[in-house]
Amino acid sequence: MTTDAFAAEADPGLQGLWAGIQVPARRREAHFGDRVLPCFPDRWGSLHAMLEATVARHGERLAMVFEAQRWTWRELAERSACAASGFLKLGLQPGDRVVLYQSNHPSFVMAMLALQQLGAVAVAVGPREQKEGLAWIIQHCGARGVVCDSHLLERLPGATDAPALQWVVSVDVPAELETDQQRPRAGLADADQRFRGGFDGLLLEPPCGHVQPVHEEDTAIVLYTSGTTGRPKGAMLTHFNVVHSVRHFIGCMALTESDRSMLAVPVTHVTGLIANLMAVVGAGAALLVLPTFKATRFLQLAAREGMTHTLMVPAMYKLLLLDPHFSEFKLPNWRIGGFGGAPMPTSTIDDLAKCLPGLQLLNAYGATETTSPTTLMPIGQTRAHADTVGIPLPCAAVVVMDEQGCELPAGEVGELWISGPMVVKGYWNDAAATAREFTAGWWHSGDLGCVDAEGYVRVLDRKKDMINRGGYKVFSTEVENVLLQMPGVIEAAVVGVPCPVLGERVHAHVHTQRLDLAVGELKAFCAERLADYKVPEHLTLSPTPLPRNPNGKLMKRQLRTTPGAPCDGQHTEAR
Repeated sequence: MTTDAFAAEADPGLQGLWAGIQVPARRREAHFGDRVLPCFPDRWGSLHAMLEATVARHGERLAMVFEAQRWTWRELAERSACAASGFLKLGLQPGDRVVLYQSNHPSFVMAMLALQQLGAVAVAVGPREQKEGLAWIIQHCGARGVVCDSHLLERLPGATDAPALQWVVSVDVPAELETDQQRPRAGLADADQRFRGGFDGLLLEPPCGHVQPVHEEDTAIVLYTSGTTGRPKGAMLTHFNVVHSVRHFIGCMALTESDRSMLAVPVTHVTGLIANLMAVVGAGAALLVLPTFKATRFLQLAAREGMTHTLMVPAMYKLLLLDPHFSEFKLPNWRIGGFGGAPMPTSTIDDLAKCLPGLQLLNAYGATETTSPTTLMPIGQTRAHADTVGIPLPCAAVVVMDEQGCELPAGEVGELWISGPMVVKGYWNDAAATAREFTAGWWHSGDLGCVDAEGYVRVLDRKKDMINRGGYKVFSTEVENVLLQMPGVIEAAVVGVPCPVLGERVHAHVHTQRLDLAVGELKAFCAERLADYKVPEHLTLSPTPLPRNPNGKLMKRQLRTTPGAPCDGQHTEAR
């Protein structure tokens, strides 16, 4: 069967929706032992091969911008090769795990690319991770080394808690990236025999000419999942997984070497790492590194560098619109705005369309276990299908399963199972979790949703977050989407609170900067748009952002235990 014949056979309806996109041909291949998957036969064999191809084609084009610094692809590859030499001097071996405990900074990019050249495994950990969680990750993955922002060194575990850890390299970052934590005590790094100096010292080494051969099914990156219900699990992203995700982003977002992508979300999260950094490497585009998201700084950098592309959470788009200087910035080149992680209110979609008529907002749904994308909204369809997360990507499949593991028909609600070459091979050093959450290559997402007759996917809730109010099912995402349409609401999270009569009642936590916003006004707004049993009976209003874990995911477990949600229908306001 030809690849074109396979494309037509796979799902003719979905292929029609991707008809205007230059998606590479596909064929079925066997991978990871028991999986037969649609794959792109024309692909890079590793992440380093992807970098080499880009340097060969676009070596003199702009690769990365950070504050006043700029690098071409050839320069970036050379700096990364110098870092590789430095890692070799530290004794790094193929397959060793190195934790990159860093913020958005060029050193992360260089270290990541260097580790791929040497056949090592990068374990990306965001700077919001605290000492206990960091120690567990370092110990669990058996990390040989750590590259760490200098002001975070105090959080590293001692030798007894991480016996495999042999060396630590620090990175000096701009003051704005430092947390409220105190800087390390004087002499701390020198007293720790594992400390081997700063990352800039690695860059003084001559470029490494050695490239370690790898198999495409080898693990390239380990990302630890959010851990909202216990210890996080280390998803193993292979070269094969990442390359297919990059191909999906390039094809379905029509990325080229002329694009300039803003890295505004954490590069240690799967979105920033795959959808921004690795997609840019594959396309030969330019990465605009924003140290930390602040609306005005985002707009300044976007306007100065002619940003064309980014991926963010909906609240970040809303904060851009709320910035008092928004109208002063000209962004004529901004054509793609990906989003995910939460619903995008139609009011935000409409407001952005008025201000930026050339901007296409594209909902993307995925997870760490799917190496970022599973579905994507085809260009031009966001407003018409705003209640969906788009359609499965060309090599992806989504089915809806009941509790017995039987597929449900179109439109019925069940758990979304996902398959494709971007689904990871399992969890690092956790065979039990791998066996529990994967069936013959299908990952059990834990999300409740449905797929309509046209192939559009709706994500309604996490299984554990669905509220049962007196026998009526309330999907928190539906209520959150309505709350987010209220002017002045930046974030919303809906949880169930125990009730001896009904089992659970609906409690909404709302982040708003409107001091005049009243609970009664919000309830009335919801009552006009929702069935009565879905209207929040308790509301907590706060001027501060809602709590998130180190991966940026809303901590609904913490919100469920927030005091002030009695079962008598009263409300609370945290002002």
